[in-house]
Amino acid sequence: MVPGNIMDFTRTAGGQKIMLALGVAAAIAVMSAVWMWGQQPDYRVLFSNFSDRDGGAIVAELEKMNVPYKYSEGGGAVLVPADRVHDARLKLASQGLPKGGNVGFELMENQKLGSSQFVERVNFQRAMEGELARSIESVSVVQSARVHLAMPKDSVFVSEQKTPTASVLLNLHPGRVLDLQQISAIVHLVASSVPELPIKNVTVVDQNGNLLSETGKTASANGMDPSQIKYVQELQQNVVKRIESIISPIVGPNNVRAEATADVDFSRSQQAVESYKPNQAADAKVVRSQQTSESLNGNGNPGGVPGALTNQPPAPATAPIIAPGQGAVAAVNGGSSTNTRKDETVNYEVDKTIQYVQQGVGGLKRLSVAVVVNYKKTTAADGTVEMKPLTEAETTQISNLVKEAMGFNAERGDSVNVVNTPFARAEQPEALPELPWWKQPQYIEYIQMAKTAGKYLLMTLLMLILYLRVLKPMLKKLSVAMAQPPISPQLQHADAGMLALPGQRNYQENLSRAQKMANEDPRVVANIVKTWVGSNE
Repeated sequence: MVPGNIMDFTRTAGGQKIMLALGVAAAIAVMSAVWMWGQQPDYRVLFSNFSDRDGGAIVAELEKMNVPYKYSEGGGAVLVPADRVHDARLKLASQGLPKGGNVGFELMENQKLGSSQFVERVNFQRAMEGELARSIESVSVVQSARVHLAMPKDSVFVSEQKTPTASVLLNLHPGRVLDLQQISAIVHLVASSVPELPIKNVTVVDQNGNLLSETGKTASANGMDPSQIKYVQELQQNVVKRIESIISPIVGPNNVRAEATADVDFSRSQQAVESYKPNQAADAKVVRSQQTSESLNGNGNPGGVPGALTNQPPAPATAPIIAPGQGAVAAVNGGSSTNTRKDETVNYEVDKTIQYVQQGVGGLKRLSVAVVVNYKKTTAADGTVEMKPLTEAETTQISNLVKEAMGFNAERGDSVNVVNTPFARAEQPEALPELPWWKQPQYIEYIQMAKTAGKYLLMTLLMLILYLRVLKPMLKKLSVAMAQPPISPQLQHADAGMLALPGQRNYQENLSRAQKMANEDPRVVANIVKTWVGSNE
């Protein structure tokens, strides 16, 4: 019974008007939905990988700026409309967002009046830790960092003074590692930022609990720091490059491989030598000092011949009158005893050489080179390609060129080994399928523009089809139904009765009833027929 009543209601003029109105409303709702879909903005990432505190502050500021936002899957990123990404970033950056979870020296700007010295000291230490963490996070390998400083209280007693210490916890990007030079740079950065903090008191640990700072200390203790290792590697690579560049034109590209091992002495030594050499020629002697001393000793007794003989010349001596060991002075003194002594000391300059020898760091002690040369390719008369070994003369020629390129030094103990052997054929890599043109990078931008244009074109077509095929006909029918005069209750009753005739009575009864109704009230019958014609019945 209910479906029949609904069908009867829809066949009436009032029911048709209501259905038309509902259809118009549905069409307008669909068109509105299409328009809203076309006007939906394209959201882009504003910030990602932020802490919960920074995320809450960012969302609060976006709400104040009336910027729509939404979260990506998992809440790891905040998305805003594409046309407002840069504006929102600049405005948030002016407010120091995101802070990255670290508090820097901006903490000192919010000091409360009446804060104690202890609170000020703690805030200053927190600010230093935050600033150091931000500086370390600037390294491309480091994702996040935390710094802990242990700064002892100053003391007036020298024996009670302690040096500060620092601990650094690094969270590295997945698949990235720090080399020795980067670890040393982080240690020196922290030690240089804190007063009186020695390098040995800085500890660096990664997110897996690995102690990184000990690696650098061990390397320095063994005498090989990262710069020295890099120097050795560059020296070996330069030797290999020179050898391959001079042999490749002879044997062809990709037919020679070389490796070099350099023994470099990084020890520092200083030697002072002082040598003395005798003068070679007698006339080349140089007197440095000369000292002469002469002494005369006598007893002082009178001597000689008394009387007038002293005034006469002496007669020729017939026998020695001077005792042995006495000189002319004794004779003059009349035979008194006298001792004479003469000493002379001469010092000559001796050759002296003082030499200071300081050995340079990075001296090459020994160089070993190994070279592998492929068989040479020959083409036979029938066009076949054969691989033949090099002759002895060709091998010797290549060996001599290698020695010249590497700077061979037999006294230094250098060694060269040249081997001629066929190379193993490399497996052909599997050919990767060529990317279709719509996935190539140069066309991605144009495809994105085409998608945007197609989106708006599809929206326009949908709205046009809905308007021409649905909304316009419904509006036309609704205007026609609104223009018809109202039907009296008798007409509605008669209309209902006439509509029910085919299903309730036979043809003769219906015909007689219609004739009777036409005779009694022709106007009602005319309105019924007019209603049928207007409703396409």
